[in-house]
Amino acid sequence: MVEFTDEEGYGKYLDLHNCHTMFINLKGMDKIDYISYLSSFDHLFDVPKDRKNAAYKEYLQNLLEYLESYIQRIRPLMDISKEMDNVMTDFELQFAEGHFPGWPKEALGALAHTGAHLDLSAFSSWEELASLGLDRLKSALMALSLKCGGTLEERAQRLFSTKGKRLEDLDPAMFAKSKPGRAGKAREGEKQREIAGLEAQVYRFSELLGEQRAATRENVIRKQARTGEEREESDEEDVAGDSDDDDDDVPYNPKNLPLGWDGKPIPYWLYKLHGLNISYQCEICCNVVYKGPKAFQRHFAEWRHAHGMRCLGIPNTAHFANVTSIEDALALWQKIKSSKETERWKPDTEEEFEDSLGNVVNKKTYEDMKRQGLL
Repeated sequence: MVEFTDEEGYGKYLDLHNCHTMFINLKGMDKIDYISYLSSFDHLFDVPKDRKNAAYKEYLQNLLEYLESYIQRIRPLMDISKEMDNVMTDFELQFAEGHFPGWPKEALGALAHTGAHLDLSAFSSWEELASLGLDRLKSALMALSLKCGGTLEERAQRLFSTKGKRLEDLDPAMFAKSKPGRAGKAREGEKQREIAGLEAQVYRFSELLGEQRAATRENVIRKQARTGEEREESDEEDVAGDSDDDDDDVPYNPKNLPLGWDGKPIPYWLYKLHGLNISYQCEICCNVVYKGPKAFQRHFAEWRHAHGMRCLGIPNTAHFANVTSIEDALALWQKIKSSKETERWKPDTEEEFEDSLGNVVNKKTYEDMKRQGLL
């Protein structure tokens, strides 16, 4: 007989309590509750790269060990090793091209080998870097062993010039000291590849267990809504129901309605009330179809939609709520960038200076007067 824990309900639900405990004990991770963890345990691309250390790797290994054990028990005929070989083959191609979620091409460049906390993928020009200030740019340059002196503009230009480049491709004159050894960079790159490979396996397991994952979350929410007496009564009913031969029969379900908490099809009026007869298609998620408005709204915060937005180069913010078309999302992003460009502070025209007579002029006028000796 295959053994399951009480939480797993003979293979109907996941039991990720131990993995949740390990996750919230990782340094720098948000202390989320168990229900939130069930919804986001595969959002590994949101974890900052500087926190993906040895403890994080150990957490991934424990999570994979449980998921593999669980799927072996509920699907004994499935060839997991072959499935993982296919996953790793696709992963190697995506990782090499910089398309793997959470590991963009910039992450494989100069910044990735130093542990710097500044990700240049979010900046499109050195002017945007300059808004971070002198101290922040200095710390990022020091982490790269680059020269960290000069004005704010010089530091920003020097740091932005490293975007998408490897350490060996940079000008030696930019370094304050000798560049790191190639052996150290190779070891660091291999560690990152190994962690990313574990994440690829977690993504695949979460897809295979999507049905059990959704059922687990609903079961936990339902249990938390009950009182202690109701839980005891429910447990007694489950024990009595297990001894009934009738429960072994497949329930009559000609309309293929979802099953309720009692394992029977929900009423058809409830099926229509929740809008489960309505289908929503999202082009950003590769034309995946979602049943009902609740599942449709929930998918905007899930990893598939977030990864689709990342592939388009668009942040998955509240501005793009209910946007499912790639064309609409790109048009809205261009509009937002244009509005931000107009609102950006322009020091040449907006920075104010005062001459010797007390007249207030902008920076450009002040420098022209200074060169002409009119101050």
